[in-house]
Amino acid sequence: MNTIRFDIDADGIATLTIDVPDQSMNVIGPDFLADLDAAITRISSEEAIKGAVIASGKDSGFMAGMDLKHFGSMLANDTGRRPTPAEIFDQVFALNQLFRRLETCGKPVACAIEGTCVGGGFELALACHRRVVGDSPKTQLGLPEILIGLFPGGGGSQRLPRLMGVQAALMYMLQGKLFRPAEAAMMKVVDELVPQGAAVEKAREWVKANPSASVQPWDQKGFKFPGGAGAFNPAFVQTMVGALPMTLKQTQRNLNGPVALLSAVYEGALLPMDRAIRIESKYFARIVTDPQAANMIRSLFVNKQAAERGARRPKDQPKAPTKKLAMLGAGMMGAGIATVAAQAGMEVVLFDRDQAYAEKGKVHVEDVLKKRLGRGMTPEKMAEVLARVTPTTDYAALAGADFVIEAVFEDVGIKAEVTKKVEEVLGADTIFGSNTSTLPITRLAKAWSKPENFIGIHFFSPVEKMPLVEIILGKETGPAAIAKAMDFVSQIKKTPIVVNDSRGFYTSRCFGTYVQEGVEMVAEGINPALIENAGRQLGMPVGPLAVGDEVSIELGHKIVVAAQKELGDAYVAQPSDAVMAKMVEMGRLGRKSAKGWYDYPEGGKKHLWTGLEEMFPRAAVQPDVEEVKERLLYRQLVECARCFEEGVLETPEDGDIGAIFGWGFAPYTGGPFSHMDTVGIGHVVAVLERLAASHGNRFAPTVQLQDMAASGATFYHPASSRAAA
Repeated sequence: MNTIRFDIDADGIATLTIDVPDQSMNVIGPDFLADLDAAITRISSEEAIKGAVIASGKDSGFMAGMDLKHFGSMLANDTGRRPTPAEIFDQVFALNQLFRRLETCGKPVACAIEGTCVGGGFELALACHRRVVGDSPKTQLGLPEILIGLFPGGGGSQRLPRLMGVQAALMYMLQGKLFRPAEAAMMKVVDELVPQGAAVEKAREWVKANPSASVQPWDQKGFKFPGGAGAFNPAFVQTMVGALPMTLKQTQRNLNGPVALLSAVYEGALLPMDRAIRIESKYFARIVTDPQAANMIRSLFVNKQAAERGARRPKDQPKAPTKKLAMLGAGMMGAGIATVAAQAGMEVVLFDRDQAYAEKGKVHVEDVLKKRLGRGMTPEKMAEVLARVTPTTDYAALAGADFVIEAVFEDVGIKAEVTKKVEEVLGADTIFGSNTSTLPITRLAKAWSKPENFIGIHFFSPVEKMPLVEIILGKETGPAAIAKAMDFVSQIKKTPIVVNDSRGFYTSRCFGTYVQEGVEMVAEGINPALIENAGRQLGMPVGPLAVGDEVSIELGHKIVVAAQKELGDAYVAQPSDAVMAKMVEMGRLGRKSAKGWYDYPEGGKKHLWTGLEEMFPRAAVQPDVEEVKERLLYRQLVECARCFEEGVLETPEDGDIGAIFGWGFAPYTGGPFSHMDTVGIGHVVAVLERLAASHGNRFAPTVQLQDMAASGATFYHPASSRAAA
């Protein structure tokens, strides 16, 4: 066996130690499936074997889910032919049959879980007769498949409800929520919680003491679901009747996985296990044949992981971890960066021009850490982290820093002044990173005497929660700076994308179009409520006006003014420019001033400003919601395509990851480039041409898009798309 070590002790107890070669974490692939099949045959057929314990041979944890390269091969063979739904079903059902063979092998099987056990790995554990878990704060268990467009397809949707009840199981599966060990034990999802490192021995003791415990509860006569189930059970019916509309509302009808999960749970709960797992596989096969799942898996999992492992990092550069960070600016952004850096073990000098502001920045660090007390954070650890942060107004205190991040006011002159003073202390050989959201890095780099050591490193607010960091290369940025920035992002456990210099870079530039299009529709007299609802139905986190308030109407206006000043006659005015200028003139600056597109009454719920209709008279004929959604979507798509054509983006992978994790672009699409490939570039061009004719050149398709439509090209090469799916 290549993936499982099979040992039998003197008591006749077999230990199956999973150790998939060339993988940092155990995953389910063809070799593992073949080895598990052979192991089950031995357990069931050899009289000397009294039972078995399944454990992991890796320090990283027990097991994750399916090897996604294997999953991709299920969706398309070497010739590019997509299998039929029946063929997909056969491949999917093979895993279900294997786990079913395990739980009906006639011998007791215990699962010894140390470390993370999720997805298919957790489904394997659910098929065992006992689950013993080593108690560790780092251990997580559960079924997060819904987060990448799937749902549990290895029996999880059937076994979890039979263990903890339908309602509770749905709450976890529909959210992709994971269990901590104590929580899983309380919910009866695991049977025994033991000290870390003792799971294998305790599992072996149970197997030895329970030679007849080889029948699952759901295979025993008279079994009933916790809380009840069945078409005539009021609680079950009420749960299922309420779950569907709630799910459709939450997902805005955009996600296929949750609806398929509900169908599998409902139908499976009415049937014995052998038929229930067939139902699950039927719905799972239907989901995986839809492009939505492939796109989400590629962007949210495969490409995201590749980015975090340094796919864009210069390969010839030595590792350059940051030990001491000079953090310039102690505002919300600077304090947030200081927080994640200190948590990652770095010494942080938090610099500001005013000591009170610098101290306030450290208070922010403390406030964030306090919220984590009891959730992996102890008072002792909190004190250690805080001790790493030194607030100061003295440039000399920056001495010894091996990386600089600047997050001062968005003004070229102010940034240049600070940059030069820092160089006097640290020297130009130190890597300098600017956290700017719009100002061109090439221009800012002129203040650092070695521009090859100057790089953009754009964080998103709040830094502690937002997973993305946009790394921006100036025209002279060198490989050492790229490596340093990438290694820093890795240290703080964020996801990086790498883009080239441009005003607004990629994320700010493309995100801004979503807000601009919403503002322009307000100016046209389109009902603001329609615009906001259309944005949410599109799959965006909030409507364009609401997010405009959060970011600040005033900030958007300042960016426009700065661009007009910088570009002069080359600046292309947008209808939204005058609208935002008017709002600022009226003092409606956004949420920070308690009034913008919305009013924010103290102690009350925000609501759209009633004066909008007077300021922008309502058009007599209103578009339908699909028209509004189309404009909001395609205005973003064409700007993303422009960034690709101009070389701001070098890969569609960075474009999709940056869109989803940077500004919340509809995750169910897999990102703008995945979406354009899926609907067809020809279709995208046709829609853009129609919108441009109706609403202006901001929708005009790029030359590259037109050429791609003519040639049948896609952003993701078909072969690489299959491999990544």
